[in-house]
Amino acid sequence: MSDRYLRFVESGFGRWFSRKAGLPQPVSLLRAAAGEPKLPTLVGGAPDSPLRATLDRLLAGMHLPDAPYAPKIHALIYDASGLTSIEALSDLYQFFHTHVRRVAGNGRIIVVGTPPEQASDASARIAQRALEGFVRSVGKELKRGITAQLLYLDPADPAAVDSTLRFFLSYRSAYVSGQVVRIGPPPAPAPADLDYSQPLKGRRALVTGASRGIGKSIAQVLARQGADIVALDVPAAEQGLREIAHRTHGQYVALDITAADAGAQLLGHGPFDIVVHNAGITRDRTLAKMSETEWSSVMAVNLLAPQRLTDALLAGNGLKPQAAVVCVSSISGIAGNLGQSNYAASKAGVIGLVQSLAPRLVAIGGSINAVAPGFIETEMTAKIPLGIREAGRRLNSMSQGGLPVDVAETIAWLADPSSRGVNGQIVRVCGQSLLGA
Repeated sequence: MSDRYLRFVESGFGRWFSRKAGLPQPVSLLRAAAGEPKLPTLVGGAPDSPLRATLDRLLAGMHLPDAPYAPKIHALIYDASGLTSIEALSDLYQFFHTHVRRVAGNGRIIVVGTPPEQASDASARIAQRALEGFVRSVGKELKRGITAQLLYLDPADPAAVDSTLRFFLSYRSAYVSGQVVRIGPPPAPAPADLDYSQPLKGRRALVTGASRGIGKSIAQVLARQGADIVALDVPAAEQGLREIAHRTHGQYVALDITAADAGAQLLGHGPFDIVVHNAGITRDRTLAKMSETEWSSVMAVNLLAPQRLTDALLAGNGLKPQAAVVCVSSISGIAGNLGQSNYAASKAGVIGLVQSLAPRLVAIGGSINAVAPGFIETEMTAKIPLGIREAGRRLNSMSQGGLPVDVAETIAWLADPSSRGVNGQIVRVCGQSLLGA
């Protein structure tokens, strides 16, 4: 779907007019197709921190040299793991105050801290918790497609930051900003021969709701990263399923996921290394006018089916060791939305599902997480009335809607075998929406 305002602002007159009128000034976001960033990164924080050696090693592997005198840089990374007092936060301020103007458009801000609950004392816990407000504010200030993230890293395994750092430094994370990600020791080591260009190579991935929109993009991105795709959707969508199976050189399953025997049928197509619960429906209506069918059908597809299918796969050995399960929630499940009490309840329930199943996935060396999309440009959002559609696009730090590929890239990061230290979490793909937490 075309964003005419974004195209207007990118013109010479549009840029001048939007500045004079005080209107949002979005910029085109660079995504995976743009390749890897070419500008250097700059790392701050205590040089003798235990984490600093790990960061230097990982960044060297990504070919991002430390260049303190470069006029423009792609990323600022600050190692805040050693901050143990409120007074020490002044060093955080000084580093970003000095260098933040050097960050190029579509650049990255990353702060790495210690989980507050693991801090040594009360002062350290306070200082580490303060990082959240700092990062989220920076993400709302910088604009120009620059994103900001906070990574809380368990000091027991600093190398576990690898895949997450790669994702947030890359252009694959274009529409993810203002997020707090906790990274613990993975339940099992990543394969030693992992190919970073195709980290999902040889892994079998089930994607529900795969015939169109976000699900179609998820299947394509996972296939691009090497996964063998099993695309699933309702029988009425079989033509779209055939098309995506052909594009990804995968297979398809036409199945109603709400059927009583859906779990048993899925076991016949497994086992799976990756399961993405993307299928979902809306039946929007204010609560007083909502029928029982509109309530129950949304619950059945969006929440009951992911729960029952995951339970069936776990019980029937339908998930391989170190499997990744990713559920698609929504910012409606976090912030609520007018006329979506059924949808918001189902998507909030998905968050509860992820948190409740996290220990069971750890037991098989795997992980389960959720992504919560904001306003994404799809056929569904194209039908929203113009005024509401424009508000959805502009009410975030990027001042524009996201694309299905933004959700897909985030899911691919969580599906990466080296991302198992991220578990039981919800990552918003919303351009740092101004709605919700």
